[in-house]
Amino acid sequence: MPFMKGDWSRVAARMVRFVRRTLSDEWQAIVVEPVRQLVRRGLSGLVLAFVAAFGVIFFHGIAQHPFGRRLVWHLGGVTADIPLWLSLLRTPVSLYVPALDLPVWAGITQLFLAFALAELTLGRGRTLAVAYLTTLAGTMTARVMVALGPGWWGFGLPPEVGRVLDTGPSAAVVGLFTYLAVVRRAPVVFVLTGGSMVWESIAVPNLAGREHLIAVGSAIVLGLLHGRRLPLPARLAERLDSTPPPPRSDPPVRHPGPPRHPVPSFRLP
Repeated sequence: MPFMKGDWSRVAARMVRFVRRTLSDEWQAIVVEPVRQLVRRGLSGLVLAFVAAFGVIFFHGIAQHPFGRRLVWHLGGVTADIPLWLSLLRTPVSLYVPALDLPVWAGITQLFLAFALAELTLGRGRTLAVAYLTTLAGTMTARVMVALGPGWWGFGLPPEVGRVLDTGPSAAVVGLFTYLAVVRRAPVVFVLTGGSMVWESIAVPNLAGREHLIAVGSAIVLGLLHGRRLPLPARLAERLDSTPPPPRSDPPVRHPGPPRHPVPSFRLP
């Protein structure tokens, strides 16, 4: 039976209410609650954001000189053709090494906003964990792609890509925004983040676009596991938190003392 005019109006009204409720909930989760945390905690709630922003500015300023560029490379330069142990050692510093071919100030703004929202919403420990794991996932996947070589249905990469510098802080920014969108159920932020990465990988098919897609995928997995207790970590946590019961003591033994004599009682006549 075809829809009548009133049916289409009711469907449109429901859609409008759904969109309005979704945007309102997302505004509360992504903007209002972090602002409340910022008012309550003050600038101490933005420590990671300031450290990340000043770190990128510092390394960007050093990299403007030839000697400083070599120093930045030896401290935080990550490519797929260096040894694995060296890549793992440089990955934490690579979060502050911006790409030389990208506008640094726009990247600093996104970096500050991502770390600020994540720190106010998730806390410092989880923010650092998500930023590091998503960056590491992209770096390790790039090594696998280069190791496979060309082919593999477009998954492998030629060996010369192994000399391309890693994405730097951009993978952490993408991972944090995606993780926040999944945890806070923010579809608009998720579409803007994931959709822009998909478009980037299609428009400019380079190593950075692939690493960003890997960061998005790993952040989705981490977001879906948020708040869940996995069997092995939960069992280890229970063993670490459990305290051994106190030792059982035997009942006290009575030692014989001196004999007791009855005390005479005086009765009045």
